Amino acid sequence: MASLGSTRRTFAPWADPTARPYIRFENVTKRFGDFTAVDDLSLTVYEREFFALLGASGCGKTTLLRMLGGFEQPTSGRIFLDGQDLKGIPPYRRPVNMMFQSYALFPHMTVEANIAFGLKQDGMPKAEIAERVAQMLKLVKLEQFARRKPHQLSGGQRQRVALARSLAKRPKVLLLDEPLGALDKKLREETQFELVDLQYELGLTFIIVTHDQEEAMTMADRIAIMDKGKVLQVATPAEVYEAPSCRFVAEFVGSVNMFEGTVVEAGSAARLRDRSGAQFLVADSGDASPGDTVWLAVRPEKLRITRERPSEVENALEGEVWDIAYLGDMTVYNVKLADGRIVKASTINSRRSVEDALTWHERAWVSFLPDAGVVLTR
Repeated sequence: MASLGSTRRTFAPWADPTARPYIRFENVTKRFGDFTAVDDLSLTVYEREFFALLGASGCGKTTLLRMLGGFEQPTSGRIFLDGQDLKGIPPYRRPVNMMFQSYALFPHMTVEANIAFGLKQDGMPKAEIAERVAQMLKLVKLEQFARRKPHQLSGGQRQRVALARSLAKRPKVLLLDEPLGALDKKLREETQFELVDLQYELGLTFIIVTHDQEEAMTMADRIAIMDKGKVLQVATPAEVYEAPSCRFVAEFVGSVNMFEGTVVEAGSAARLRDRSGAQFLVADSGDASPGDTVWLAVRPEKLRITRERPSEVENALEGEVWDIAYLGDMTVYNVKLADGRIVKASTINSRRSVEDALTWHERAWVSFLPDAGVVLTR
């Protein structure tokens, strides 16, 4: 039997032209008065996919999730789940459950009563309820806390109760609205991997809404980057980071250096001239033609920082070390160029001590290889 990790690495139904999407948003628009929260949006999600909607507050991601859950109705467009048009179907009749950021646990009920609540509402026999609740408690590792009230639990434990309650009815799709926002950083990081393992073990489709890019990158099979009610890019975490579709995506996900310039030579081994007059050799200019204005996006970890100009690298800029941030696992240098621009370069701290390290106000060179960046036309 294949391991969980190896199976997840080969999971890519979106790459199969014969695969049928499990969830489809077709030209969906949602307006609240004069405000358009979701703007003519089309999107597909596949069965058993862990899908993330990522964007800043107000971009429309939660509205999209609520429309799938049935808590809001589209102004126009259609939403399909497993081939069924969801128009007119109330939330309680959809094979979908939603886990809210606040958890919304009943304070006067025990853990097991909270988990059992939805099952009782559905009229499930008592014996089956008891069996299902026991399964859920075991799944989220809370068997010993079954008789406690929510106020007697930690934040992470309350989050697990809310998750167990959401899963107890065995929905086809679980919707998670900022589910880890109330947890501290360390617990949030641990819970991210637990959610991924749990989602795979159950074989369910998870859709998570988050503004935390690290959260989306850690958990999701694919990420939809949203802005102003539109989807700007849908891709795997690696593709979103290494091959952003536009400047907004490049700047929203991770840290990036953006060089604005003009294409001098197009094609492979292309050349760009930035606004300071410096020329860069790039591996590919994409769709850009000579004379076009473009932006070269280069991640800080792709830059090398040295005291002397490296003789073997053509793309190099000189400046002054303006700021240094020691983050433990890495050090980030802000280098101020002659025209006042700040370029970020990061280095991995692979040794316990760094001899003769660069320090504030030293002259330094930042350089990068031709394939280090991506050329963006918008």
